[in-house]
Amino acid sequence: MTVRAVVFDLDGVLIDSEEIWERARRTFVAAHGGTYTEQATREIMGMSAPEWSHYLATKLGVNLPDREIDDGVVALVEAEYRRALPLFPGAVEVVRRLAARVPLGLASSSNRSLIDLVLELADIADCFTATVSAEEVGRGKPAPDVYLQAADRIATPAGDCAAIEDSGNGILSAKAAGMYVVALPNRKFPPTPEALGRADVIVDRLAALDTALFGVR
Repeated sequence: MTVRAVVFDLDGVLIDSEEIWERARRTFVAAHGGTYTEQATREIMGMSAPEWSHYLATKLGVNLPDREIDDGVVALVEAEYRRALPLFPGAVEVVRRLAARVPLGLASSSNRSLIDLVLELADIADCFTATVSAEEVGRGKPAPDVYLQAADRIATPAGDCAAIEDSGNGILSAKAAGMYVVALPNRKFPPTPEALGRADVIVDRLAALDTALFGVR
C-alpha cells in the first residue's frame, strides 16, 4: 500500500512505560484495600482511563470513585515520567524522520495530560498533526474508536494510514479501523499469537519502521 499517514501508539512503542503503569496500579490498589491479580495487566492494556479505573474498582476491590482512582494512578505515573522519561532508544529520531515524510497522528490509551507531558518532555509535540486519547472517544482498544478519530483529525482515510502498535488489543483496534498495522511486539507483555497474526508486518525495533513503511533502508 501507499502510506499517506502514520499513527503511533505511545506506551510500549515510543516509551517503555508498561511496567511503570503496572507498578503505579499495583501500588495504588494495595494502598486502597484492593488485590492486584496476575491477569490484570494484560486485561487492562488498551483500556481507556474510564474503563481501567472502573476495572480497578469492580474487579480489584478499590473502594473509591472511578475519577479518584484515575487521578491517583495518573499522579504516580506522571511523577515517574518527570523523574526520567522512559523513551525507547531512537524514538525521537524515528518520529522526526517520519514526520518529514507524512503527517503523523498518535492514538493512545494514556490520559490526555500524560500524552501532552510525554510529547513536551521529548520535544516532539510539533511532529504530530493530531493526537487522540482513548478517554476522548467512546471505547478504548480493542475497539477502533481511537484510531478512527486519529484518522479523522489528520484528514486521511483510515485505509491509507499505517498504525504502529505493540499490544494485542492495540493491533486489533488498528486493524478494526481498517489501517495497515505494523506490530512492534511488547517484549514484557507480548501480544497473543492470534492478535499478532492480524498484523500486516512485524518488526523488532523502531529503526526498522522506515523499511516496513516505505521500503527505505
